[in-house]
Amino acid sequence: MLNKPVLVESLIVFIIVLCVHTVVWDRYSWCAIALAIQAFYVQFKWDRLLQLGGAVFQFRTAANSGLLPASMVIPLLGIVMKERCKSAGIVYFERFGIVVASTGMLVALFLSVIAVGITKPVPSNTCILTGIAGSVIIYTMKHSLTVSEVIEVLEVLLIFVYLSMILLYLLPRCFTPGEALLVLEGISFVLNQLIKRSLNVVESRGDPIDFFLLVAVVGVVLLGIFFTVLFIFMDSGTWISSMFFHMMTAVLGLGVIMPWLYRLIQRNPLFWLLQFLFQTQTRVYLLVYWTMLAASACGVVFYQNAKRSSESKKHQASTITRKYFHFIVIATYVPGLIYDRQLLYVAAVLCLAVFIFLEYIRYFRIKPFGQTLRHLLSLFLDERDSGPLILTHIYLLLGMSLPVWLFPRPCAPKGILSGAGALVPYSGVLAVGVGDTMASVFGSTMGEIKWPGTKKTFEGTMTAIFAQIIAVALILIFDSSVNLNSSYAWILGSVSLVSLLEAYTTQIDNLLLPLYLQIMLMA
Repeated sequence: MLNKPVLVESLIVFIIVLCVHTVVWDRYSWCAIALAIQAFYVQFKWDRLLQLGGAVFQFRTAANSGLLPASMVIPLLGIVMKERCKSAGIVYFERFGIVVASTGMLVALFLSVIAVGITKPVPSNTCILTGIAGSVIIYTMKHSLTVSEVIEVLEVLLIFVYLSMILLYLLPRCFTPGEALLVLEGISFVLNQLIKRSLNVVESRGDPIDFFLLVAVVGVVLLGIFFTVLFIFMDSGTWISSMFFHMMTAVLGLGVIMPWLYRLIQRNPLFWLLQFLFQTQTRVYLLVYWTMLAASACGVVFYQNAKRSSESKKHQASTITRKYFHFIVIATYVPGLIYDRQLLYVAAVLCLAVFIFLEYIRYFRIKPFGQTLRHLLSLFLDERDSGPLILTHIYLLLGMSLPVWLFPRPCAPKGILSGAGALVPYSGVLAVGVGDTMASVFGSTMGEIKWPGTKKTFEGTMTAIFAQIIAVALILIFDSSVNLNSSYAWILGSVSLVSLLEAYTTQIDNLLLPLYLQIMLMA
């Protein structure tokens, strides 16, 4: 039997799905609703598999499977993107939204079929629901997608299958099934887009900064897979291995990634990046300001570790201490969103690549900094870091950056969506930077009334909603490009639903909440 928090979490997701489709109703609405219903039932099978240890791979144990909330993110994102681009008259990106929605549905359905297939005895009712949902989705895809689009969807599915087998084997206990679905599906889609655009450079469309994101993500993932396989056969903690690591990183970076990026943007990547970063005086000021914030974040890490060594009883940083980084991230992203979103886009990509590379150094104990990073970051571990990788800081960066990266710039006149959509780039700031931070700080210090079945408090959730409304008012004051066009009720409802989801979900909220808020605001 599903426990109460999972039921409430599922109810919130169903409400979000219905809210989106009251605004955007088309043939894909039936597919999304059918997918949500079957994902709810299959989620129960996944939870049972995790409890009995019957799953093929080792997943994070301190949470439920999270299949329903993860299954709906990419289909809903594709649907609202399709509608926005359709209203703007951009046919190419309207079709791209359809491909995104279809891919999300098919991959989620594939994961559901796996869960049903390995459940013993075979659940007949769930099989029937999965069959009905699959029939509706495939029938709709048959009448909506061209042959080339069907091939693209199947390519992403194939990449997802292979990446799942590789990464879930190499990284046990790092993900729940829902988190794995969301992360691996995103990587699969990025890899497929990069291959597609690399083979059609002349016909490929897009800004150089989009290519920069694709190459950076695929590059760091392939680098990690390469070194993980390599260090199975040799000790990664020796000086010889460390020198080999740095040498091969340089070889792969300069010999593979840089030429790949050169082929896509048709210019020297290093010269392009330097010219882009220092193009205007505003960008120089922002870079200096962000450097100071990065130094202050490092200072917090060093100070907390020095404090730990002097207080032997304290072994872990408190919730409030970890939220310092949320305040630093807010201070980083808000000026970038107001003054130069393209610079923020590129800087976030560079920061992601650096974070992942430093995690490789820590994980493989690469000299001379690997062991030091292990010691410094161990203070900030929580129950979500149960696997070999520390991912919470990377999820925080992704949660703040994804609304900026996924913002449909070609479908937005002058780079700005109308109504509540004007707040889409701020989704990460609102949901994670403001909402999640206020909920944690006030809930842990002053909260007394707990939501049934959870550790989260009513006071924390209400504070989060109130703080996000204040943040929206401040955005209206300081960002003159934002015009909400009297869509205040929708914004309040969106913020409230996402805050309630934060109170009940056991998934990585830094990743899930901004995406759901972005979906609601784009709808």
